Amino acid sequence: MGIDIDHLRTWIGKTETLTDTITPAPLAGLAATLDRDELDPKPGDPVPPAWHWIYFNPKPKASEIGPDGHARRGGFLPPVELPRRMWAGGRLAWPGTLRVGDAVSRTSTIRDVSHKQGKSGDLVFVLVEHVISGPDGVAVTEEHDIVYRDAPDPSAPPPPAKPAPADAQWSRRIEPDPVLLFRYSALTFNGHRIHYDLKYVTEAEGYPGLIVHGPLIATLLMDLCRRERADARLVRFSYRALSPLFDTASFTVNGRPGDDGATAAVWAANAEGGLAMQADAVFDG
Repeated sequence: MGIDIDHLRTWIGKTETLTDTITPAPLAGLAATLDRDELDPKPGDPVPPAWHWIYFNPKPKASEIGPDGHARRGGFLPPVELPRRMWAGGRLAWPGTLRVGDAVSRTSTIRDVSHKQGKSGDLVFVLVEHVISGPDGVAVTEEHDIVYRDAPDPSAPPPPAKPAPADAQWSRRIEPDPVLLFRYSALTFNGHRIHYDLKYVTEAEGYPGLIVHGPLIATLLMDLCRRERADARLVRFSYRALSPLFDTASFTVNGRPGDDGATAAVWAANAEGGLAMQADAVFDG
């Protein structure tokens, strides 16, 4: 199957705007999922970094679902006919603050679609820009990198992850059991079967276990920043997914504050010390 990149690039510039209300119940659910004490959000409380990902989620009808649990290809995102779709990374900034009770809107724009040939086959990258606004103007800006890829040769061993840094000053161990993955899927209305359907993910997609959501890993890294830098506000965060994490073993989220007091390098590492996600955080002080 060839990739008609010229056709896919006609999606560049396509926009959609969604509206939502920052209601407290999903925030309480995410707090419980992340093992935090913020279980009773009040009107006016600020929304923590990345917690906006539990809002604005597409809700395709059951008849519109594809075999992988995602909505069928097409619509706002280009119809890339490759079997695997993943969060590759992104960049976030918080020029303002979302608060409980806010009526909010998110305008999304396809900024780029590109095709590359990787070692495992075709790769198509889609860059989506999101601008989230509330009563006081723009609160969150985000660039989201999505990658579509071929399924790998089932007889080929997966490439080993490169070693994670060994100089963490912050560290927290995470047990990615199916309950954690199910709760996050439910909060984000994410039907992708790789996160909860063990038979599908091992037999149809050839993975060794349930896959930990990329945005959940990024959320846990931002949550680590909140736990370790409660005195500062996160104002920018960029992250890149490098290798998958599975429910078959624990993993760690780690950090190393910068000497300037305003930055930190953070990363997720698998049980063998391999680097799964790396990120850079910038604080307001």
